[in-house]
Amino acid sequence: MPTMKATGKLHGLGQSLWLDNITRDLLDDGTLARYVAELSVTGLTSNPTIFEHAMRGGSAYDEAIRSRVGAGKSGEALFFDLAVEDITRAADLFGPVFRRTRGVDGWVSLEVSPLLAHDTEATLAVARELHARVARENLFIKIPGTKEGLPAIEEAILAGVPINVTLLFSREQYLAAADAWLRGVERRMAAGLTADVASVASLFISRWDVAVAGKVPLALANRLGIAMGRRCFKAYGDFLASPRLRRAMNAGARPQRLLFASTGTKDPAASDVLYVESLAAPFTINTMPEATLLALAKRDDSGPAIPVDGGDSEAVLAQFTQAGVDLEALASRLQEEGAASFAKSWHALMTLLATKAATLGKQA
Repeated sequence: MPTMKATGKLHGLGQSLWLDNITRDLLDDGTLARYVAELSVTGLTSNPTIFEHAMRGGSAYDEAIRSRVGAGKSGEALFFDLAVEDITRAADLFGPVFRRTRGVDGWVSLEVSPLLAHDTEATLAVARELHARVARENLFIKIPGTKEGLPAIEEAILAGVPINVTLLFSREQYLAAADAWLRGVERRMAAGLTADVASVASLFISRWDVAVAGKVPLALANRLGIAMGRRCFKAYGDFLASPRLRRAMNAGARPQRLLFASTGTKDPAASDVLYVESLAAPFTINTMPEATLLALAKRDDSGPAIPVDGGDSEAVLAQFTQAGVDLEALASRLQEEGAASFAKSWHALMTLLATKAATLGKQA
């Protein structure tokens, strides 16, 4: 009898494995369907960087670009035409998972333009537009958990738009995102609307360790992201047990889930599944790059579950504080840099599409 892959064991523990990637090739050649069937993948996330890499990496989008350029599309309108097509296909692929789990799992995510990260009203408008355009129940719209994003998240939940809150780094940022989601749910309850509007809160892990690499004692290398993840898991458990959330659950709300993002190992000297093995936990999600998923699939074990109290996370974080790391300031900086990085990818994506459109348009 063949040994169960670590991917299957992690899924059996109660953690959802989502792929942090989407390309037209993955959809066209059946690779994504195989990941679903063989590697326990039950959802998918995307972002501007992922789409930029996908469209730069080959000719899979060329025919679609050529036809849309011929129809007068360019810039953001051209991109969202292409992205919506991919995301819709992925949503349909995960539809059976969504229906089998009654909406707990089987989600795909599409991000609003990162240029809107500090514009509450525009973020909300685009979120509603994209959700209506894809017209699939299992679509999350990604909105960053920035100061300006939080009101948009609350209003989107009030409007019935499922939200993936992205660019979260700390316990405080996570709790602010959870509160924005719950406020939206409570406002729906007060208005006599259904309370069940799904959401996930995406906590970025590996960027913590990149930020302090070479700046802390060697014994602390690659330990900050895991400690932050475990601290937030403890806060997540406390949030799930809170009377306020339980009142909403009694009215039909489905709890917002914690999602571990940015879980590809950046340090070549560390395990390629470091953040996956260290952040195994039931009723959470780990969205991982394709290379990390494939590395995990080669293993037999997925690691033990995180202790419900966060284990040694507070002791580890205290060591970083003693080493001179201002955790609160670094969390704010990482969120700002994350938003800037996605905006940079967005500009690169628009430049790439303009170049492709000019070249392919001449061939039409």
